[in-house]
Amino acid sequence: MENTTSLQQQLLEAGVHFGHLKKKWNPKMLPYIFAEKKGIHIIDLNKTVEGLQESAAALKAIARSGKKIMFVATKKQAKEIVSECAKRVNMPYVTERWLGGMLTNFNTVRKSVKKMQSIEKMLNDGSAESLTKKERLTLARDKDKLEKVLGGIAQISRVPAALFLVDIGHEHIALAEAKKLGIGTFGMVDTNCDPNKVDFAIPANDDATKSIAIIVNYLTAAILEGLQERQADKDSEDDHAEVDETPEAKAARFEQKADGGEERGKRSGGGPGRGQGGGPKRRVAGPGQGGRKPAGK
Repeated sequence: MENTTSLQQQLLEAGVHFGHLKKKWNPKMLPYIFAEKKGIHIIDLNKTVEGLQESAAALKAIARSGKKIMFVATKKQAKEIVSECAKRVNMPYVTERWLGGMLTNFNTVRKSVKKMQSIEKMLNDGSAESLTKKERLTLARDKDKLEKVLGGIAQISRVPAALFLVDIGHEHIALAEAKKLGIGTFGMVDTNCDPNKVDFAIPANDDATKSIAIIVNYLTAAILEGLQERQADKDSEDDHAEVDETPEAKAARFEQKADGGEERGKRSGGGPGRGQGGGPKRRVAGPGQGGRKPAGK
């Protein structure tokens, strides 16, 4: 209870409760609105805490399962916050421009990523030295342009399991693509948006930097916790695999190996006592016999 109160206090101080003007509201946000003050809607922070905790639990589970979560925030005030948080948990992110078809036409986007990586390799390993100065400059500019848009998704080889959007109205193309592919969606939803468009809605002010920072950092901490638990599970499995084998089981395993080696030796004729009961004795030619039995005898 104290933790919830403390979280509510932090959200209040960050201005998460400030919505849009009443004339700009979406009626579907009614359950999340606490009151109206001076023509501005005030978001119910109890609902925000509830949505935040549900989203954090779901994102933690996704991270623990080893799947990727893509952060999407192309708004100026959210770019830096989101890119830093995504890098901290090694997740893909888009903070410059959402390319149409980034999810629905993922294979084509991957080709552009590979092109960017091949240009980078050329510039780094010296293979571009044979080109003219103008050609090298053009390559460098192409790489910078591609990296600006695709740098955040360069390391993923498949479509992510979930999308986290800072402003679902602003990122409507990304949201539509995710819905088309059945990808889970999480989003900060202000009073001018429809909360039913995302699977997990977090009613919050999506314009203030402090508000965005507190929400994104809270969810990133949950993802990090999921990743740490995944690593702990892996380490625990490795330890159990070593510890669970009893001395008797080890002895039996080595004995089985030894038996297998002896059996193979017998089949190949290389077993113990070859020529002395381990296999047929070789005839030794007597003097004057030439090693062969005379014909007809």
